[in-house]
Amino acid sequence: MNFDFDAQVTAALFDNAGAVFALGDGSVRFADGATVQAHDGAVLCAAVHPSGDGIVTGGDDGQVVWSRRGAETAVLATAKNQWIDSLDASPASGLIAFSWGRTLSVIDPKDAAFRRDFQHERTVSGVAFEPKGRRIAASTYGGAALWYARIEKQQPVKLAWAGSHTGVAFSPDGAFVVTTMQDSQLHGWRLKDAKNLRMGGYPSKVRSLAFLAGGQLLATSGAQGAVLWPFVGSNGPMGREASEIGYDDSTLVNLVSARTEHGLLAAGLTDGRVWVAHPAAQGLNFVKAEKGPSIVALSLSPAADKVAWADEDGAAGVAIL
Repeated sequence: MNFDFDAQVTAALFDNAGAVFALGDGSVRFADGATVQAHDGAVLCAAVHPSGDGIVTGGDDGQVVWSRRGAETAVLATAKNQWIDSLDASPASGLIAFSWGRTLSVIDPKDAAFRRDFQHERTVSGVAFEPKGRRIAASTYGGAALWYARIEKQQPVKLAWAGSHTGVAFSPDGAFVVTTMQDSQLHGWRLKDAKNLRMGGYPSKVRSLAFLAGGQLLATSGAQGAVLWPFVGSNGPMGREASEIGYDDSTLVNLVSARTEHGLLAAGLTDGRVWVAHPAAQGLNFVKAEKGPSIVALSLSPAADKVAWADEDGAAGVAIL
């Protein structure tokens, strides 16, 4: 299944019914052909709605919007005269978190009156829920901050490390927080004692990361192959070396996607190709073998049986694995 969109794709996702693409022209396109206009402007970030029905998008119009098949779009929140820079949603708690400027906001789609706004000293670049959906990590300049999603007045736990942190994720067991950084490295913290994890050696900026194999591996982009960090035991990658699969010195891995409960990894390359692989097995399965514009959106389906991708010229596809 292939598509040729007339705008660049911001995100490729899978909701309960199939693939969904969020575009730079503010539209949301479903793989079955349905289209909705979600924003007056570009979609900047997106996540699957906590219910699994449709997706939630943040735009440069300052709105957080829920788009579904066969239904009117719903504006869930607004940030006047601001861009919605990052967004995450938690199926476990049903909450949605998003950032605008120096503010992290939390809303509950089932309770229109609920909203929490948490302030930071610097711009918030990324947000991520812990697996249980009760805490949120926000990346910013100088590290990350941890907030309880529902508590109104609180002081965050601050995880400090010098530099610009551009994105954030929790490990599937909730024991570690990992950030991507502007200067081509990762940084992490073990939460029980705030022990620092230095994860460097990348030739390029790390744009995406994904846990797989029950949380025992963390896959990242930013190198000539997909970089795999071991997260086995209480020490995570401390004192261990990363491995790499799919090495190709003529290109870089731009994006990775995986599902925690599965062992399959998908990678989108800067030369336009897309492959999937089991790290423990030999060889790569190229679901898009022809070269072209860089892959800018990528998602493995929840059952790890499909992959959706899009390149920077608006070409997109969904492949059955």
